[in-house]
Amino acid sequence: MVTFFVVGGVGLLLLLVSLVLDDLLDLGDGPVSGTSLGAGLVAFGALGSIVKVNGLATGWAYAAAAVFGVLVVLGVQVVVKRLRASEDGQPRVLVGVHGTVMSTIGATGGEVSLDDPRELERRLAWADAPIEVGTRVVVLEQSGSRVKVAPADATPARP
Repeated sequence: MVTFFVVGGVGLLLLLVSLVLDDLLDLGDGPVSGTSLGAGLVAFGALGSIVKVNGLATGWAYAAAAVFGVLVVLGVQVVVKRLRASEDGQPRVLVGVHGTVMSTIGATGGEVSLDDPRELERRLAWADAPIEVGTRVVVLEQSGSRVKVAPADATPARP
């Protein structure tokens, strides 16, 4: 059982190091990342310990832990690849997108919920004049993740 604790501890350490050093622990051109390998080792240690505590033979513990560990490595690697593929590095242009004020917006800030289907969360917003909750707005400009808005009825129509 000590083996499972040691392997799980090494996996946890590898996960923590992967958070700090990121791509430095990738093997080859990223077929196995330090994150997925660490998760697999933690899973191996955890499942092996659970099997042993429940009184099954050591052989079963190693077999079950090895299969589960490999499945976790493969699963985490798939998730990591999908997350990396979704990073486009280019901020989306939100100028012209309409939304609704969720907390009063002024020169110092507020919150707006935009109507774009890719916008799942509220954004911080600012405006030249105060805009009350519930007012329909349109994005005039963008600075990072913050947007400058104006009431939708006060902006000229775009061709």
